[in-house]
Amino acid sequence: MRRAAVAMLWLVCGGALAQAQSGVVFDDGNRNGLQDPREPGIAGVAVSNGRDVVRTDAGGRYALPMAAGQTIFAIKPAGYRAPDGADGLPAFWRQQPLQRASGLRYGGIPSGVLRSHIDFPLRKTETVDADLEVLVFADPQPKSRTDIDYYRRDIVEPLRGKTRATLGLSLGDIVDDDLSLYPEIAAVTASLRVPWLHVAGNHDMDIDAKDDADALQTFRHHFGPDTFAWEETRATFVLLDDVIHQPGAKPAYVGGFRDDQFAFLEAYLPTVPKDRLLVLGVHVPLFEPAGKDTFRDADRERLFALLRDFPHVLLFSAHNHTQQHWFHNAGTGWHGAQPLHEYNVGANCGAFWSGVQDADGIPDSTMADGTPNGYATLKVSRDGRYALAWHPARLRDDDPASTSAMALHAPKVLREGAYPAWGVYANVFMGRDDTRVEYRVDGGDWKPMAKVSQADPRLLLENVRDDVADALRGYNRSPEAKPSAHLWRGALPTDLGAGEHQVEVRALDPWQDLQHAGTHYRLMEAQP
Repeated sequence: MRRAAVAMLWLVCGGALAQAQSGVVFDDGNRNGLQDPREPGIAGVAVSNGRDVVRTDAGGRYALPMAAGQTIFAIKPAGYRAPDGADGLPAFWRQQPLQRASGLRYGGIPSGVLRSHIDFPLRKTETVDADLEVLVFADPQPKSRTDIDYYRRDIVEPLRGKTRATLGLSLGDIVDDDLSLYPEIAAVTASLRVPWLHVAGNHDMDIDAKDDADALQTFRHHFGPDTFAWEETRATFVLLDDVIHQPGAKPAYVGGFRDDQFAFLEAYLPTVPKDRLLVLGVHVPLFEPAGKDTFRDADRERLFALLRDFPHVLLFSAHNHTQQHWFHNAGTGWHGAQPLHEYNVGANCGAFWSGVQDADGIPDSTMADGTPNGYATLKVSRDGRYALAWHPARLRDDDPASTSAMALHAPKVLREGAYPAWGVYANVFMGRDDTRVEYRVDGGDWKPMAKVSQADPRLLLENVRDDVADALRGYNRSPEAKPSAHLWRGALPTDLGAGEHQVEVRALDPWQDLQHAGTHYRLMEAQP
């Protein structure tokens, strides 16, 4: 609060107003976007340029430093709704133009005259004491209009009119380098008629930008600020660009944050209530694969220091096109009272819209860890409690071995009396290191399955089928199977007598209770 107050004082002191923009945040009762005489200003709303944060006064007025190319936004408070823009996305931001055209391939931010007055209409909503439901998308990543059609039919259309979510997030790689696709994919997402917020990914950058400061001009022109916050009754959301553009270097980008982002966080986070869930959304994961330096350690530790005193924090990331839960501790610079949960969300596009097409012409697109493509949901209750779920894009109703929670693999036939060297595998899509997974055969006793670090046999089979095929089975073949972070194995008994035997698997999901799946195998008599 002190930083915000200082910013406001600087602006109202003599001579500074010539360098400032001002405006009003108001309750737009008639929804015409203009403050009419009987529409009051809203006090205490945070407004930011991505670095400075100020609060509106009793009349809803604010003032901020004015600079070309800045994205100005109101942090939507709980109990209010931002109006929809012409594109159907929430219009909680305004873009200051550049003084001259950027010359970027995809247009960047247009040039023009700076606006010295920017108002933000909001609409007061009915207060409902209910859990918050959020759709969480990651990496839709179309590289063509064909891929946008896959996204529309596979992810979005099945949700239209059926979701209870009141907020949606997309965690980056909105497209795959072709930024001209932004309007089309935004229109598909907006058709859900859910307020939707976007994080920038490494494939959302103007790769012809000469430095990191200009790398998200086109993204900001279409989707607004790359670092901002959004408040709901049950949770506060802080969404951050964490891709540092490094033109001419190898790698061409690295995970990290800018100084202006830390200035925003240092000004805003002290005002955030600690009794609700604080959700951070980024693209590049803050954890690092073994042996790889993908995120700047100093930036991660600086962020964690700002979050340390928050008792309820959830971190979303994307980027990997696999799915994993990671719990940060002192080893990664986290020193909070409890480990920090990072959910690395699987991709809408799965393995980049690859694999064999189904009867509807949509690629299978199973990810390299065996997770089917799809989307996640977040449900937030009181006192910072939350529940997560993964929703595969397509499920076969006639296949009990593939459910929304897991997919099983087992051999079809084994020799009766053979050494029990073959097993049933359970890929539990939301599985964590502490997930309890058990199996039983023919209704016998439940036995624990062992967590293993290896590739899902289901995807290995697809790899073999692609290898031995005489022609392409799809436009792009399925990804090479990689060790999964959520795979379990149980040995199949061979001493049960010839015939078919039923296998049941159950997994204790920490948010969705017990999840079940089933399969079978057959024992055959054989002579040497």
